[in-house]
Amino acid sequence: MIQTTEHDPIMTVQPDDERPATVLLVEDSDTQALRIRHMLQGHGFSVERVASGEAALDTLDSHIPDLVIADYHLPGMNGGQLARQLRMNAVTRTIPVLILTEGIEPGLEREGLESGADAYVPKSSDSALIVFRIRALLREYAGNVRARPGRVFRRARILVVTPRHDATTDGGRVGALIDLLQRDGHIVTICGDPAHFDRQMLLDPECAPDCVVVDLTVGGMDGVVFCRRLDELRQEVLMRGGVPLRILAISPPSPDQREFSARVFETGVDDLVPDDVAPSVLALRIRVLVRRKLLQDDVRRIEVERQNREIAVKSARAEAAAIASKASLAEALEQANRELADANRKLIETQGKLVQTAKMASLGELVAGIAHEINNPLAFILAHKDTVARGLDRVMDMEESSTDTGHGARGAILRKCRDRVASMNLGLRRIQNLVLNLRKFSRLDEGLFQVIDVPEALETVLALLTQKLGNGIAVHRDYTAPERLYCQAALLNQVIMNIISNAADAILEAAERDNPLSDMPAQGRIDIRTELRREGEGGTPAYVFTISDTGPGIAPDVQERIFEPFFTTKPVGAGTGLGLAIAYGVVQAHQGTLMVTNREQGGAQFTISVPWRAQEAEDRTDGQAGKA
Repeated sequence: MIQTTEHDPIMTVQPDDERPATVLLVEDSDTQALRIRHMLQGHGFSVERVASGEAALDTLDSHIPDLVIADYHLPGMNGGQLARQLRMNAVTRTIPVLILTEGIEPGLEREGLESGADAYVPKSSDSALIVFRIRALLREYAGNVRARPGRVFRRARILVVTPRHDATTDGGRVGALIDLLQRDGHIVTICGDPAHFDRQMLLDPECAPDCVVVDLTVGGMDGVVFCRRLDELRQEVLMRGGVPLRILAISPPSPDQREFSARVFETGVDDLVPDDVAPSVLALRIRVLVRRKLLQDDVRRIEVERQNREIAVKSARAEAAAIASKASLAEALEQANRELADANRKLIETQGKLVQTAKMASLGELVAGIAHEINNPLAFILAHKDTVARGLDRVMDMEESSTDTGHGARGAILRKCRDRVASMNLGLRRIQNLVLNLRKFSRLDEGLFQVIDVPEALETVLALLTQKLGNGIAVHRDYTAPERLYCQAALLNQVIMNIISNAADAILEAAERDNPLSDMPAQGRIDIRTELRREGEGGTPAYVFTISDTGPGIAPDVQERIFEPFFTTKPVGAGTGLGLAIAYGVVQAHQGTLMVTNREQGGAQFTISVPWRAQEAEDRTDGQAGKA
């Protein structure tokens, strides 16, 4: 009986996966089983109890415990035989086995340990000692790999072909043999007539016997022919990739034992045992054959698992290669999509620029035509205005010599007409200057590089923006760079004009937002500066335009997209979003840069930098002067 003490330490044994250690308790006594279960559960173990060794083997079909505790004296199969069966299977041979017994019997411990048990403890031992032994065994086997779920253990199946299986035919020798085999945990089936032997059973791996024992001692049965049939079926199993069964024959006494044995072995039997051998020896011979068969089953199972793992690895590698190929194709497709999207974006930009260029060209032609149409009658009016002025002067001279009573009234009318003609002259000259600026702005050779008079071009742009600038926005000029620049006319006519126009819009919008009810014109300032900059010693000089304003500035997120085509912060219908995009393209055509920043004192600042070619500017200027 297991002795327990009041102060037994509670020792919870947990495997690596932090679940309670499972113990299979094999005990036929309900009282002892209850006490042992209570003791083990009190120390944190999960306990499953069965009453016999055969039931324990059946339990191993479904799951593998962490440790087996078995009573040595069990009905049928004893604890040593159970340990032997566990050690014969590759899956269960690493399960630690602890055998309990009621007392110390001579040779019992040696027999239990030789059968494969790991420890032998009397039931009278203190419970703490038993728990310490269990902990030691679990610690020793802690590195074992747990079996995979599924059918992990099976008992050996033995088929005995003999008609003399009762106690009256041979003095109970066959019955004793069957009892010994069952005590070893084997499943024994008896076939009394070979004619009723089921051929399909031998070919089914789920029910085929591991060993067939053929009794050749009974007359009326041609056991030799039956053994030959078994060997043929065994070869068929082998051809199907299975593990062939083992055949043991029991030979009767024969006058010519050598010739009979040779004829039996020719049929393919694995072992031949005389009829007069003791049942225990015969059981031992059968046990050897079964052990070899089960070991071969384990080897085959391990080989199949290895092949399956290789197939799984190859499949995984193939799948990984396929995934990598798909990923590569997806990456290539994504790259192609990006390139297509980039090409589409560039196409849209080009189309937008072409549309804007066409619009500007059409606008230039229209402005040039309007300027021409205005200029003709303007020249006619200016010419006749001088005639009218001269006529008024002559009439006024004639009127001075007049002495009649209406002389004073006529003189006042003539002086008023002369003042109106002078006012007409001022208005006509402003129209003439406006037409001249329109003709300069509408030049159709903007895409060609030529020498441009920068101050003159800037003043033309400012003149065209006079209405937008109004009286409240002051323009401060600081032209320190050379007057001549070899560039495209669009650099000034489109780029500079667009930036100054946007600066005026920003000032006007800020004033309207801050003082929506005010009738006063918006107040602000735009600074235009030109200068030559040289990056480092010996660097190429750059012609730099700096345009800054006193508006609200540009938000950082807008700065990132300000040069994108069709991006605009103006209301719908107020802007196309192409102005700065085209300006950026024009500056790039000059191999220059266009940058935007916010000034510390407020407002935005655009900086345009293009290479300055002094020699070409001088040569082109001289050439144009020579043509003139």
